[in-house]
Amino acid sequence: MSIAAIKHPFVEALVAGGRALPASTASWLNTRRAAALERANALSVPTTRDEEWRFTDLAPLNKLRVEASSAAAPVDVASFVVPEAAFRLTFVDGVYAPSLSSRSALPAGVTVSSLAEALTTNPALIEPHLAAHAGFDQQVFTALNTAWLRDGAVVHVAKNAVVDEPLHLLFIAAQKDAASCPRCLIVAETGAECTVIEDYVAATDEAYFTNAVTEIAIKPNARVRHVRLQRESTQAVHIAACAVSLAKDASYVSQSVAFGARLSRYNLDVVHRGEGTEAVIDGLALISGQQCADTHTTMDHAQPNGRCTQLHKTIVGGAAHAVFNGKVLVRKGAQLTNSAQQSRNLLLSSTARVDTKPQLEIFADDVKCAHGATVGQLDAEQLFYLKSRGLHDVAARNLLTYAFGAEIVDRIPVKSLVAQLESIVMAQTQAGV
Repeated sequence: MSIAAIKHPFVEALVAGGRALPASTASWLNTRRAAALERANALSVPTTRDEEWRFTDLAPLNKLRVEASSAAAPVDVASFVVPEAAFRLTFVDGVYAPSLSSRSALPAGVTVSSLAEALTTNPALIEPHLAAHAGFDQQVFTALNTAWLRDGAVVHVAKNAVVDEPLHLLFIAAQKDAASCPRCLIVAETGAECTVIEDYVAATDEAYFTNAVTEIAIKPNARVRHVRLQRESTQAVHIAACAVSLAKDASYVSQSVAFGARLSRYNLDVVHRGEGTEAVIDGLALISGQQCADTHTTMDHAQPNGRCTQLHKTIVGGAAHAVFNGKVLVRKGAQLTNSAQQSRNLLLSSTARVDTKPQLEIFADDVKCAHGATVGQLDAEQLFYLKSRGLHDVAARNLLTYAFGAEIVDRIPVKSLVAQLESIVMAQTQAGV
């Protein structure tokens, strides 16, 4: 990222919003916000001349005239409720909405709260992790989010505590031209287990900007299952980063599904900091029209005996554009690493486009690493088989497209979400995305 001689007007407006934030009672948080603000002032908005953004044009940002939301707009959350969830924290345009949250009793040792509440009740928990895993030195959007840090969701699962029901973090965009910077911090102590749903939805069809950052710290022998849903307005811009730190024998399972946004970018960075770690990463993007969905992942194996499997799928129709860049880094000394990555992409029209770039960087000599990428249309033999069994051409195509996406959706461990998402996949395939 380069130093900007002339500030991008969009970033300049957001930086000004960051400066207006009230000071926190935590001096360390003020210091981190100030450092992030300095970097946001220095960094430029990436362009297609930057290697990490060469397939994704941020031109839709120029059309946005956004400003920070100061108050939560009235919304109805009924259609976004996950019945299986033990707890729901709701944010509207980035502002915590306690009246729309569902704060039921949780098992001993499990705490879910707003950032403001966590800073008051347990600041010693927050300080080692908040703005410590998601680096902002070279990431302008992460720097903006950190400079704006005032609200967010904090999940803490104490040592050996287990919560069987999922915890729902719901972020609703409700106002046209609003800019929000959602923040999530998830900390699973030694031996802890939990499932967290990070859910971005829209109560408006208008344009707005979401700039989200999530940090997940998983201690030794802890297990975190992370379901991330991005189903925002098709006029919105959604930029997000997730940084995961895995300690010895820790496990991280992620299912990420993206349907919405005119332009979306998701950066997932998983660092295997301890031996014997395990990560399972699933992703699905289903887009059409003029949408662009960009996913960048890094699996950083810094210690021996790490395992990772990744499957990322895209279904691209209309004149949409999907991007996947998956990097597997095996550092020197990270022997016996076993990491496999697959990128599978389905084009539904002659104008749809996919750019996929799997990467392996290996600096150890006793490892097992593999990657593969496919881009194509529906299989002619499978179509023939279904048509020979009585299905007409459109129904056969819809069924195969649905099955392609459902492989990822069916792995989500929440039945009601699987049903909702399968309905969306079926509806979009029938509409001929």
